[in-house]
Amino acid sequence: MDELMRQVDGLYERAIFGGEYDDLPEADRALDRVEAALLLQRGRILHCGFMESGVEPPEELGYFERAAELYRGAGDDRGEALARFWIGCFHQVVGDDNATAVPFLTASVELSRKTGDDLTLSYALRHLGVAAQMSGNLLEARELLEESTALRRTLGFTAGVAANLVGLVYLAVAQNRPDDARALADEAASLAASAGAAKISEQIEAARARI
Repeated sequence: MDELMRQVDGLYERAIFGGEYDDLPEADRALDRVEAALLLQRGRILHCGFMESGVEPPEELGYFERAAELYRGAGDDRGEALARFWIGCFHQVVGDDNATAVPFLTASVELSRKTGDDLTLSYALRHLGVAAQMSGNLLEARELLEESTALRRTLGFTAGVAANLVGLVYLAVAQNRPDDARALADEAASLAASAGAAKISEQIEAARARI
């Protein structure tokens, strides 16, 4: 974001002092990307509040939708991939509506692969895995979660790996693989502890109780 603001400053100075106005639309696009990033952050913070209280924040979806619109207009596929993920996440987690969520998550996967954004890709694959699990397609759910987990391992995203392993524990239980479930829970607990991810540690113990 700092780089974008420096870019806008430079375009402003070239216009106001040098009379070079042709690049002002580029400044608008840069500012749209800054605005989109701010909207995403506002939406994400509201989402954290929902996770604590369970009360739907009325502005959250609008922030994500506006961010996606701005990123798309600016030609920023990477930013749009993240915004599309969050729209899908909202519909799945807040709205409990996988049918609406899946197309947005799928679009996020496609854009993330196109731009090489493995972190956003790992999130979109994770939530597609959740959707597959909820629809009863356990094999597809496992494949999606395992792909997401592999990406997170490569990125060194330890807390994210632990979070994914929780889902894989539940899948192992559903597929009657108790030994796998216990091994996954043990690894998840170790990773969560090393990352200081107390919330994930709670989820791991809840999953372990189902084995």
